[in-house]
Amino acid sequence: MPVWVRDYSWRQTDTAVFLSLPMRGVRVTQANIFCTDQYLKVNVPPFLFEAILYAPIDDTSSTAKIRNETIFFTLYKKEVAMWESLVMENGNKEKMQRIRENAIIKAQEKADEEEKSKAVTKREHKKYALEATMKLEDTERKRIENLKEEERKKVTEELERWKEKQRNEEKQRKIQKEEEIRREGKLIEEKKKQEINKAKTLNAGTSKTRSISTRAGSSENIFSGKLKEESFPAPRSAGTIKISFTSRVFPTALRESRVAEEEEWLNKQAEARRAMNANFSELKDLNEEEKNPDWLKDKGNKMFATGNYLAAVNAYNLAILLNNKIPVLYLNRAACHLKLRNLHKTIEDSSKALELLIPPVPDNADARVKAYVRRGTAFCQLELYAEGLQDYESALKIDPTNKTLEQDAEKIQHIIHGTAQDS
Repeated sequence: MPVWVRDYSWRQTDTAVFLSLPMRGVRVTQANIFCTDQYLKVNVPPFLFEAILYAPIDDTSSTAKIRNETIFFTLYKKEVAMWESLVMENGNKEKMQRIRENAIIKAQEKADEEEKSKAVTKREHKKYALEATMKLEDTERKRIENLKEEERKKVTEELERWKEKQRNEEKQRKIQKEEEIRREGKLIEEKKKQEINKAKTLNAGTSKTRSISTRAGSSENIFSGKLKEESFPAPRSAGTIKISFTSRVFPTALRESRVAEEEEWLNKQAEARRAMNANFSELKDLNEEEKNPDWLKDKGNKMFATGNYLAAVNAYNLAILLNNKIPVLYLNRAACHLKLRNLHKTIEDSSKALELLIPPVPDNADARVKAYVRRGTAFCQLELYAEGLQDYESALKIDPTNKTLEQDAEKIQHIIHGTAQDS
């Protein structure tokens, strides 16, 4: 059985009722208090307080504060008036039961309304959050598009500068070839003139001999046999001819090779070795094996094989610092940048590798194909399909039997012409 709390105190004004309800020895929370416009209940086992109020109150603005095992209620009246008592008197049980049930129904309706209000507020918050997220995504998308556009412009400008540089170098080579042709033409003309002078001299000697033989025709019958014998040259003496050959780096025959381009290649290799020796003095803190570009290249290759592309880039960077004339270092670093989607750096390293792979000889054909393919792939990922197709076609000229390159070039052509399939 519950213990009914009777020792409460209350006072009032025209607008409010102040009720003090002691709850000694128990812990009271807001969950133990139930209040509607005309019904007040506090249930803290074993204590129970129930009151059907004399007149309606504003239950939304009324408050209940718990302090020192006492609940202090401030109940604001709906109508300004003085109550004769705190609770309704002379009420039968049925009426009291109806008031309780109505209080419970009203409390449930109020809870439902609050739940609906919370649901509406939650939906509004979600809607606001969604709109804010969409705005942020739109802003981020525009920022990324601007960055891509700036990157595309930058790459296009760099490509135009590189093309202009290639055109200037091609003009210089043509001018040099024309000058060489002119010099060779002059040498040929000088040789022809010398041959003509020699022929004139021989013709003059022959005519003179003929005139002498004509004047001496009468005595020819006497000395003809002797003159014929003396006109034959003496037999040559036997001997041995020794021929010494200089060593050749390239396996092609001399008549099939281009000596000037091969000499230029050898000179570049010698410069690379000298640069490597010069850089050793600046990097004294490195270990002996770390001063070897070949060791660093192998280290970078192992890192690349395990997917650690940043570590591979660091290895190739140090190797290039030691020797910046080895094309395979730039070629491998371009592959790393392509994996990391540093596309402009891929184009830069591939172009540098192609600059060092001059002259184009059979020994560096595979490296040139890789450089063109990697640079072309970077162009395509930047949506510069025309430049990418140009590099793939350059690779096909070096390796025309490569079916994979041919298929990739056809795909790029379909993209350019707008006939690319979904696959």
